[in-house]
Amino acid sequence: MALVDDGTADEVTPDRSAELAAWLDRIERLHPRNIDLGLERVQAVAAAMGLTRPAPTVVTVGGTNGKGSCVTFLESILMTAGLATGAYLSPHLLRYNERVRIGGCEVDDAALIEGFEAVEAARRDVSLTYFEFGTLAALWLMERVQLDVAVLEVGLGGRLDAVNVVDADVAVLTSIDIDHEEWLGSDRESIGREKAGIFRAKRPAICGDPSPPASVAQVARACGAELLQLGRHFKYTRKAKGWNWQGLSRRYAALPLPALAGAFQLRNASCALAAIEQLSRRHVIGEGDVRAGLLTAKLAGRYQRIADDTAEWVFDVGHNAEAAGALAAELAAAPVRGRTTAIIGMMRDKRVEEYARRLAPYVNEWMAVTLPPPRGLGDAELATRLEALALKVERAGAVADACALAASRAGPRDRILVCGSFHTIGPALEARGLYSRPGRKHTVARR
Repeated sequence: MALVDDGTADEVTPDRSAELAAWLDRIERLHPRNIDLGLERVQAVAAAMGLTRPAPTVVTVGGTNGKGSCVTFLESILMTAGLATGAYLSPHLLRYNERVRIGGCEVDDAALIEGFEAVEAARRDVSLTYFEFGTLAALWLMERVQLDVAVLEVGLGGRLDAVNVVDADVAVLTSIDIDHEEWLGSDRESIGREKAGIFRAKRPAICGDPSPPASVAQVARACGAELLQLGRHFKYTRKAKGWNWQGLSRRYAALPLPALAGAFQLRNASCALAAIEQLSRRHVIGEGDVRAGLLTAKLAGRYQRIADDTAEWVFDVGHNAEAAGALAAELAAAPVRGRTTAIIGMMRDKRVEEYARRLAPYVNEWMAVTLPPPRGLGDAELATRLEALALKVERAGAVADACALAASRAGPRDRILVCGSFHTIGPALEARGLYSRPGRKHTVARR
Protein backbone atom coordinates (compact mmCIF):
# COMPACT_ATOMS: atom_id res chain seq x y z
CA MET A 1 0.00 0.00 0.00
CA ALA A 2 1.35 3.43 -0.90
CA LEU A 3 0.73 7.08 -0.41
CA VAL A 4 -0.96 8.56 -3.47
CA ASP A 5 -0.59 12.16 -4.60
CA ASP A 6 -1.73 12.65 -8.18
CA GLY A 7 -2.16 16.41 -7.84
CA THR A 8 -5.84 16.28 -8.77
CA ALA A 9 -7.43 15.59 -5.39
CA ASP A 10 -8.99 19.05 -5.15
CA GLU A 11 -10.73 18.62 -8.50
CA VAL A 12 -12.05 15.08 -8.07
CA THR A 13 -12.92 15.07 -4.36
CA PRO A 14 -16.40 16.46 -3.60
CA ASP A 15 -16.59 19.28 -1.08
CA ARG A 16 -17.46 17.65 2.24
CA SER A 17 -16.53 20.59 4.48
CA ALA A 18 -20.11 20.98 5.77
CA GLU A 19 -20.23 17.29 6.69
CA LEU A 20 -16.87 17.55 8.45
CA ALA A 21 -18.04 20.64 10.33
CA ALA A 22 -21.11 18.71 11.53
CA TRP A 23 -18.88 15.89 12.76
CA LEU A 24 -16.62 18.29 14.63
CA ASP A 25 -19.60 19.96 16.26
CA ARG A 26 -20.92 16.58 17.31
CA ILE A 27 -17.73 15.23 18.83
CA GLU A 28 -17.18 18.53 20.66
CA ARG A 29 -20.48 17.98 22.47
CA LEU A 30 -20.12 14.24 22.97
CA HIS A 31 -18.34 14.31 26.33
CA PRO A 32 -19.45 16.46 29.28
CA ARG A 33 -15.91 17.79 29.79
CA ASN A 34 -13.49 19.29 27.27
CA ILE A 35 -10.58 17.66 29.08
CA ASP A 36 -10.88 14.37 30.95
CA LEU A 37 -7.44 12.82 31.32
CA GLY A 38 -7.19 9.03 31.47
CA LEU A 39 -6.37 6.14 29.14
CA GLU A 40 -9.01 3.54 29.99
CA ARG A 41 -11.67 4.85 27.60
CA VAL A 42 -9.19 5.46 24.77
CA GLN A 43 -7.59 2.04 25.20
CA ALA A 44 -10.97 0.33 25.13
CA VAL A 45 -12.00 2.00 21.88
CA ALA A 46 -8.56 1.50 20.32
CA ALA A 47 -8.84 -2.22 21.07
CA ALA A 48 -12.33 -2.33 19.55
CA MET A 49 -10.95 -0.62 16.42
CA GLY A 50 -8.11 -3.11 16.17
CA LEU A 51 -5.53 -0.32 16.40
CA THR A 52 -1.99 -1.48 17.01
CA ARG A 53 0.66 1.02 15.84
CA PRO A 54 0.34 3.91 13.37
CA ALA A 55 3.78 3.06 11.93
CA PRO A 56 6.68 0.65 12.53
CA THR A 57 8.56 3.52 14.19
CA VAL A 58 6.79 6.01 16.47
CA VAL A 59 8.07 9.23 18.05
CA THR A 60 6.00 11.08 20.63
CA VAL A 61 6.75 14.72 21.43
CA GLY A 62 5.54 16.25 24.69
CA GLY A 63 6.38 19.32 26.73
CA THR A 64 5.00 22.72 27.65
CA ASN A 65 6.23 24.68 24.63
CA GLY A 66 7.89 23.82 21.34
CA LYS A 67 6.07 20.54 20.66
CA GLY A 68 4.65 21.51 17.28
CA SER A 69 7.96 22.96 16.12
CA CYS A 70 9.86 19.83 17.15
CA VAL A 71 7.32 17.61 15.37
CA THR A 72 7.69 19.75 12.25
CA PHE A 73 11.49 19.60 12.27
CA LEU A 74 11.35 15.82 12.63
CA GLU A 75 8.73 15.48 9.90
CA SER A 76 10.74 17.65 7.49
CA ILE A 77 14.04 15.81 8.09
CA LEU A 78 12.46 12.35 7.87
CA MET A 79 10.65 13.21 4.65
CA THR A 80 13.85 14.63 3.15
CA ALA A 81 15.46 11.27 3.95
CA GLY A 82 12.78 9.60 1.82
CA LEU A 83 10.84 8.11 4.72
CA ALA A 84 7.05 7.93 4.50
CA THR A 85 6.08 10.08 7.47
CA GLY A 86 2.84 10.89 9.25
CA ALA A 87 2.46 13.75 11.73
CA TYR A 88 -0.23 14.50 14.28
CA LEU A 89 -0.35 18.00 15.80
CA SER A 90 -2.73 20.03 17.94
CA PRO A 91 -4.41 22.38 18.17
CA HIS A 92 -5.10 23.78 14.71
CA LEU A 93 -5.23 27.41 13.60
CA LEU A 94 -8.31 27.39 11.35
CA ARG A 95 -8.92 24.00 9.75
CA TYR A 96 -9.05 20.70 11.62
CA ASN A 97 -7.23 19.09 8.67
CA GLU A 98 -4.03 20.81 9.89
CA ARG A 99 -3.83 18.23 12.68
CA VAL A 100 -3.20 15.16 10.51
CA ARG A 101 -0.51 15.17 7.83
CA ILE A 102 0.60 12.32 5.61
CA GLY A 103 3.76 12.95 3.64
CA GLY A 104 3.66 16.60 4.64
CA CYS A 105 0.13 17.17 3.31
CA GLU A 106 -3.07 17.55 5.27
CA VAL A 107 -5.51 14.68 4.88
CA ASP A 108 -8.70 15.74 3.17
CA ASP A 109 -12.20 16.08 4.58
CA ALA A 110 -13.34 12.69 3.28
CA ALA A 111 -10.49 10.87 5.05
CA LEU A 112 -11.20 12.62 8.35
CA ILE A 113 -14.89 11.79 8.09
CA GLU A 114 -14.04 8.15 7.44
CA GLY A 115 -11.78 8.18 10.50
CA PHE A 116 -14.52 9.68 12.65
CA GLU A 117 -16.98 7.09 11.36
CA ALA A 118 -14.56 4.31 12.33
CA VAL A 119 -14.26 5.68 15.87
CA GLU A 120 -18.02 6.13 16.18
CA ALA A 121 -18.70 2.57 15.05
CA ALA A 122 -16.25 1.15 17.59
CA ARG A 123 -16.90 3.26 20.66
CA ARG A 124 -20.46 2.02 21.36
CA ASP A 125 -21.43 3.70 24.65
CA VAL A 126 -17.93 4.94 25.55
CA SER A 127 -17.86 8.72 25.89
CA LEU A 128 -14.77 10.34 24.36
CA THR A 129 -13.51 13.90 24.55
CA TYR A 130 -12.93 15.95 21.40
CA PHE A 131 -9.18 15.33 21.59
CA GLU A 132 -9.55 11.61 22.30
CA PHE A 133 -11.96 11.13 19.41
CA GLY A 134 -9.66 13.01 17.02
CA THR A 135 -6.55 11.19 18.22
CA LEU A 136 -8.09 7.78 17.59
CA ALA A 137 -9.22 8.89 14.12
CA ALA A 138 -5.69 10.11 13.33
CA LEU A 139 -4.10 6.83 14.47
CA TRP A 140 -6.64 4.86 12.43
CA LEU A 141 -5.85 6.89 9.31
CA MET A 142 -2.10 6.48 9.77
CA GLU A 143 -2.43 2.71 10.15
CA ARG A 144 -4.05 2.57 6.74
CA VAL A 145 -1.06 3.83 4.82
CA GLN A 146 2.42 2.37 4.57
CA LEU A 147 4.24 4.78 6.84
CA ASP A 148 7.81 4.34 7.96
CA VAL A 149 7.56 6.77 10.89
CA ALA A 150 4.73 8.48 12.77
CA VAL A 151 5.51 11.61 14.79
CA LEU A 152 2.81 12.35 17.35
CA GLU A 153 2.41 15.54 19.36
CA VAL A 154 1.16 14.88 22.87
CA GLY A 155 -1.70 17.04 24.12
CA LEU A 156 -1.55 19.04 27.34
CA GLY A 157 -0.18 16.26 29.54
CA GLY A 158 1.64 13.02 28.95
CA ARG A 159 0.99 10.10 31.29
CA LEU A 160 -2.80 10.25 30.86
CA ASP A 161 -2.92 11.90 27.44
CA ALA A 162 -4.71 10.03 24.63
CA VAL A 163 -1.54 9.93 22.50
CA ASN A 164 0.13 7.89 25.24
CA VAL A 165 -1.98 4.91 24.22
CA VAL A 166 0.84 4.30 21.72
CA ASP A 167 4.22 3.02 22.95
CA ALA A 168 6.85 5.34 21.50
CA ASP A 169 10.22 4.12 20.23
CA VAL A 170 11.61 7.57 21.00
CA ALA A 171 9.99 10.06 23.41
CA VAL A 172 10.85 13.76 23.47
CA LEU A 173 10.15 16.38 26.15
CA THR A 174 10.88 19.84 24.77
CA SER A 175 10.36 21.89 27.97
CA ILE A 176 8.64 21.78 31.34
CA ASP A 177 6.97 24.89 32.73
CA ILE A 178 3.79 26.03 34.45
CA ASP A 179 0.65 25.61 32.33
CA HIS A 180 -2.64 23.70 32.62
CA GLU A 181 -2.29 23.66 36.40
CA GLU A 182 -5.85 22.43 36.90
CA TRP A 183 -4.93 19.08 35.34
CA LEU A 184 -1.17 18.74 35.74
CA GLY A 185 -0.33 20.38 39.06
CA SER A 186 0.86 23.78 40.18
CA ASP A 187 4.63 23.21 40.24
CA ARG A 188 7.28 22.00 37.79
CA GLU A 189 7.92 18.79 39.72
CA SER A 190 4.30 17.69 39.36
CA ILE A 191 4.10 18.79 35.74
CA GLY A 192 7.40 17.09 34.88
CA ARG A 193 6.17 13.85 36.41
CA GLU A 194 3.02 13.92 34.28
CA LYS A 195 4.81 14.83 31.07
CA ALA A 196 7.52 12.20 31.56
CA GLY A 197 4.77 9.58 31.54
CA ILE A 198 5.42 9.15 27.80
CA PHE A 199 8.79 7.49 28.52
CA ARG A 200 9.12 3.76 27.87
CA ALA A 201 11.44 1.08 29.26
CA LYS A 202 14.76 0.57 27.45
CA ARG A 203 13.90 3.27 24.92
CA PRO A 204 15.39 6.74 24.43
CA ALA A 205 13.76 9.57 26.39
CA ILE A 206 15.04 12.97 25.24
CA CYS A 207 14.71 16.02 27.48
CA GLY A 208 15.39 19.46 26.02
CA ASP A 209 14.71 21.46 29.17
CA PRO A 210 18.07 22.88 30.32
CA SER A 211 17.06 22.65 33.99
CA PRO A 212 14.41 19.94 34.25
CA PRO A 213 12.65 19.15 37.51
CA ALA A 214 14.03 16.15 39.34
CA SER A 215 10.80 14.26 38.66
CA VAL A 216 11.77 13.76 35.00
CA ALA A 217 14.86 11.73 35.90
CA GLN A 218 12.92 9.92 38.63
CA VAL A 219 10.30 8.74 36.14
CA ALA A 220 13.00 7.68 33.67
CA ARG A 221 14.76 5.60 36.35
CA ALA A 222 11.51 4.07 37.58
CA CYS A 223 10.41 2.90 34.13
CA GLY A 224 13.88 2.03 32.84
CA ALA A 225 14.01 4.61 30.03
CA GLU A 226 17.33 5.81 28.60
CA LEU A 227 17.28 9.51 29.54
CA LEU A 228 19.21 11.80 27.20
CA GLN A 229 19.54 15.29 28.64
CA LEU A 230 20.33 18.56 26.87
CA GLY A 231 23.72 19.79 28.06
CA ARG A 232 24.91 16.29 28.99
CA HIS A 233 24.14 13.89 26.15
CA PHE A 234 23.57 16.43 23.41
CA LYS A 235 24.23 20.14 23.07
CA TYR A 236 24.15 23.00 20.60
CA THR A 237 26.08 26.24 20.12
CA ARG A 238 24.91 29.31 18.24
CA LYS A 239 27.43 30.78 15.80
CA ALA A 240 27.48 34.04 13.85
CA LYS A 241 25.95 32.53 10.72
CA GLY A 242 24.64 29.19 11.89
CA TRP A 243 24.95 26.69 14.71
CA ASN A 244 26.72 23.50 15.77
CA TRP A 245 25.17 20.37 17.28
CA GLN A 246 26.82 17.45 19.04
CA GLY A 247 25.24 14.23 20.27
CA LEU A 248 26.47 10.85 21.45
CA SER A 249 27.66 9.63 18.06
CA ARG A 250 26.93 12.45 15.63
CA ARG A 251 28.25 15.96 15.24
CA TYR A 252 27.14 18.68 12.83
CA ALA A 253 29.10 21.88 12.24
CA ALA A 254 27.89 25.10 10.61
CA LEU A 255 24.28 23.99 10.35
CA PRO A 256 21.94 26.50 8.70
CA LEU A 257 19.60 28.37 10.99
CA PRO A 258 16.17 26.71 10.91
CA ALA A 259 13.47 28.09 8.66
CA LEU A 260 11.35 28.58 11.79
CA ALA A 261 12.57 31.89 13.21
CA GLY A 262 13.61 32.67 16.78
CA ALA A 263 16.60 31.77 18.93
CA PHE A 264 14.37 29.46 20.97
CA GLN A 265 13.88 27.26 17.88
CA LEU A 266 17.46 26.06 18.18
CA ARG A 267 16.49 24.20 21.33
CA ASN A 268 13.50 22.62 19.59
CA ALA A 269 15.65 21.72 16.59
CA SER A 270 18.32 20.33 18.94
CA CYS A 271 15.73 18.00 20.48
CA ALA A 272 14.72 16.90 16.99
CA LEU A 273 18.35 16.12 16.09
CA ALA A 274 18.75 14.10 19.30
CA ALA A 275 15.72 12.07 18.19
CA ILE A 276 17.13 11.75 14.66
CA GLU A 277 20.38 10.38 16.12
CA GLN A 278 18.39 7.63 17.82
CA LEU A 279 16.21 6.98 14.77
CA SER A 280 19.36 6.55 12.68
CA ARG A 281 19.76 3.16 14.34
CA ARG A 282 16.69 2.07 12.36
CA HIS A 283 16.65 4.33 9.30
CA VAL A 284 19.18 5.86 6.92
CA ILE A 285 19.21 9.61 7.63
CA GLY A 286 22.18 11.57 6.32
CA GLU A 287 23.68 14.92 7.22
CA GLY A 288 22.32 16.36 3.98
CA ASP A 289 18.82 15.32 5.05
CA VAL A 290 19.29 17.15 8.35
CA ARG A 291 20.49 20.34 6.68
CA ALA A 292 17.75 20.38 4.05
CA GLY A 293 15.07 19.42 6.55
CA LEU A 294 15.92 22.32 8.85
CA LEU A 295 15.59 24.73 5.92
CA THR A 296 12.26 23.41 4.65
CA ALA A 297 10.33 23.02 7.91
CA LYS A 298 7.20 25.20 7.86
CA LEU A 299 4.75 25.91 10.67
CA ALA A 300 2.61 29.02 10.85
CA GLY A 301 2.29 31.25 13.90
CA ARG A 302 5.59 30.50 15.62
CA TYR A 303 7.29 33.88 15.86
CA GLN A 304 6.22 34.40 12.27
CA ARG A 305 7.47 37.78 11.01
CA ILE A 306 5.94 39.45 7.97
CA ALA A 307 6.84 42.92 6.70
CA ASP A 308 4.24 44.53 4.43
CA ASP A 309 3.35 48.03 3.32
CA THR A 310 1.73 48.86 6.68
CA ALA A 311 4.22 47.67 9.31
CA GLU A 312 6.12 44.67 10.56
CA TRP A 313 3.72 41.97 11.76
CA VAL A 314 4.67 39.28 14.27
CA PHE A 315 2.37 36.30 14.93
CA ASP A 316 3.05 33.98 17.87
CA VAL A 317 0.75 31.28 19.28
CA GLY A 318 2.54 31.06 22.66
CA HIS A 319 0.13 31.41 25.56
CA ASN A 320 2.03 30.89 28.81
CA ALA A 321 4.74 32.68 30.77
CA GLU A 322 7.63 30.64 29.36
CA ALA A 323 6.48 31.33 25.80
CA ALA A 324 6.03 35.01 26.60
CA GLY A 325 9.58 35.17 27.93
CA ALA A 326 10.96 33.63 24.74
CA LEU A 327 8.90 36.04 22.63
CA ALA A 328 10.04 39.01 24.73
CA ALA A 329 13.67 38.05 24.11
CA GLU A 330 13.06 38.06 20.36
CA LEU A 331 11.33 41.44 20.48
CA ALA A 332 14.22 42.86 22.50
CA ALA A 333 16.77 41.49 20.03
CA ALA A 334 14.96 43.01 17.04
CA PRO A 335 13.70 46.45 18.13
CA VAL A 336 11.68 48.67 15.80
CA ARG A 337 12.15 52.40 15.38
CA GLY A 338 8.44 53.10 15.82
CA ARG A 339 5.75 51.85 18.19
CA THR A 340 4.62 48.32 18.99
CA THR A 341 0.93 47.49 19.23
CA ALA A 342 -0.05 44.10 20.65
CA ILE A 343 -3.31 42.47 19.55
CA ILE A 344 -3.94 39.98 22.33
CA GLY A 345 -6.59 37.34 22.87
CA MET A 346 -6.36 34.65 25.55
CA MET A 347 -8.21 31.78 27.16
CA ARG A 348 -9.54 32.25 30.67
CA ASP A 349 -7.55 29.35 32.13
CA LYS A 350 -4.24 31.05 31.27
CA ARG A 351 -2.07 33.19 33.54
CA VAL A 352 -2.93 36.37 31.66
CA GLU A 353 -1.19 38.80 33.96
CA GLU A 354 2.11 36.91 34.03
CA TYR A 355 2.04 36.50 30.25
CA ALA A 356 1.45 40.22 29.67
CA ARG A 357 3.95 41.26 32.33
CA ARG A 358 6.76 39.51 30.41
CA LEU A 359 5.91 41.35 27.20
CA ALA A 360 5.00 44.74 28.66
CA PRO A 361 8.47 46.35 28.33
CA TYR A 362 8.32 45.89 24.56
CA VAL A 363 4.71 46.94 23.88
CA ASN A 364 3.43 50.53 23.71
CA GLU A 365 -0.29 49.81 23.53
CA TRP A 366 -2.55 46.78 23.73
CA MET A 367 -5.70 45.83 21.82
CA ALA A 368 -7.77 43.21 23.66
CA VAL A 369 -9.89 40.97 21.43
CA THR A 370 -12.73 38.55 22.09
CA LEU A 371 -12.16 34.80 21.75
CA PRO A 372 -14.94 32.18 21.52
CA PRO A 373 -16.69 31.18 24.77
CA PRO A 374 -16.74 29.35 27.05
CA ARG A 375 -12.94 29.21 27.39
CA GLY A 376 -12.18 32.40 25.52
CA LEU A 377 -12.04 35.73 27.33
CA GLY A 378 -14.14 38.62 26.06
CA ASP A 379 -12.33 41.82 25.18
CA ALA A 380 -13.84 43.69 28.14
CA GLU A 381 -12.75 41.15 30.75
CA LEU A 382 -9.31 40.78 29.20
CA ALA A 383 -8.86 44.54 29.02
CA THR A 384 -9.80 44.91 32.68
CA ARG A 385 -7.17 42.38 33.71
CA LEU A 386 -4.52 44.06 31.60
CA GLU A 387 -5.44 47.52 32.90
CA ALA A 388 -4.81 46.25 36.41
CA LEU A 389 -1.15 46.07 35.34
CA ALA A 390 -1.25 49.77 34.44
CA LEU A 391 -1.12 48.98 30.71
CA LYS A 392 -2.70 51.10 27.99
CA VAL A 393 -5.48 48.88 26.63
CA GLU A 394 -8.22 49.28 24.02
CA ARG A 395 -11.23 46.98 23.70
CA ALA A 396 -11.09 45.91 20.07
CA GLY A 397 -13.80 43.27 19.55
CA ALA A 398 -13.16 40.59 16.92
CA VAL A 399 -9.64 39.62 15.85
CA ALA A 400 -10.18 40.64 12.23
CA ASP A 401 -11.52 44.05 13.27
CA ALA A 402 -8.52 44.62 15.53
CA CYS A 403 -6.12 43.72 12.71
CA ALA A 404 -7.81 46.16 10.34
CA LEU A 405 -7.79 48.94 12.92
CA ALA A 406 -4.15 48.37 13.87
CA ALA A 407 -3.12 48.33 10.21
CA SER A 408 -4.93 51.62 9.55
CA ARG A 409 -2.99 53.32 12.34
CA ALA A 410 0.45 51.82 11.80
CA GLY A 411 3.39 53.30 9.96
CA PRO A 412 6.29 51.55 8.20
CA ARG A 413 8.51 51.84 11.29
CA ASP A 414 5.90 50.31 13.61
CA ARG A 415 5.34 46.72 14.69
CA ILE A 416 2.04 44.92 15.21
CA LEU A 417 2.30 41.88 17.47
CA VAL A 418 -0.54 39.33 17.43
CA CYS A 419 -0.31 36.95 20.36
CA GLY A 420 -1.83 34.97 23.22
CA SER A 421 -3.58 31.97 21.64
CA PHE A 422 -4.00 29.76 18.60
CA HIS A 423 -7.52 31.20 18.49
CA THR A 424 -6.03 34.66 18.03
CA ILE A 425 -3.37 33.81 15.45
CA GLY A 426 -5.53 31.76 13.07
CA PRO A 427 -8.14 34.47 12.41
CA ALA A 428 -5.41 37.12 12.27
CA LEU A 429 -3.45 35.27 9.59
CA GLU A 430 -6.65 34.79 7.63
CA ALA A 431 -7.59 38.46 7.98
CA ARG A 432 -4.19 39.51 6.64
CA GLY A 433 -4.38 37.05 3.74
CA LEU A 434 -1.52 34.97 5.12
CA TYR A 435 -3.33 31.70 5.76
CA SER A 436 -2.72 29.38 2.83
CA ARG A 437 -4.78 26.29 2.25
CA PRO A 438 -2.91 23.42 0.62
CA GLY A 439 -3.46 23.00 -3.11
CA ARG A 440 -2.47 19.34 -3.20
CA LYS A 441 -3.58 16.66 -0.79
CA HIS A 442 -2.65 13.07 -0.19
CA THR A 443 -5.44 10.59 -0.57
CA VAL A 444 -5.39 7.57 1.69
CA ALA A 445 -5.03 4.27 -0.13
CA ARG A 446 -6.97 1.43 1.46
CA ARG A 447 -5.58 -1.80 2.79
